[in-house]
Amino acid sequence: MHRDQSPLRARPVPGHVPPLLLDVDQMLDEFTRQPVRAAFHFDPDAPAVISVEFLAERGPGLLWRIGRELLHRGVTSMSGSGEVRMWPTLSRERPSSWLLLESPDVEALFELPTARLAEWLDATYRIVTAEAEMAGLDWDAFLRRLLGSPGAAAD
Repeated sequence: MHRDQSPLRARPVPGHVPPLLLDVDQMLDEFTRQPVRAAFHFDPDAPAVISVEFLAERGPGLLWRIGRELLHRGVTSMSGSGEVRMWPTLSRERPSSWLLLESPDVEALFELPTARLAEWLDATYRIVTAEAEMAGLDWDAFLRRLLGSPGAAAD
């Protein structure tokens, strides 16, 4: 057996991108940062959406589902509108982006390091391309559910 073929080495699972854990900063005000750990999850069965869990040191975490395209674009330019927006910072010291999350209950601004995030997002696009991410969507059922039409399956 070749020394690089150790039976104990974990083999990558085709179609699987491991979660990305990033140390991010939550901006509490203009001058105060709070370090937070964020876990990014990709599901190839729902490729258009990335689940991001902000893990609190104490208390419950905060889970947001964010469009993969919004994150991908937000690394290099302004992206999103409404409750979720992302754009690159102006700092040249370390490449990063601002991620703003807003809802009636929460408003949070995070600074994310972009190099690892961009690399991880690229890996998700190698699994499911942007062109293929909506291929499995049943548009009729989606519209029935959205419009509350009779015969729509309840979740």
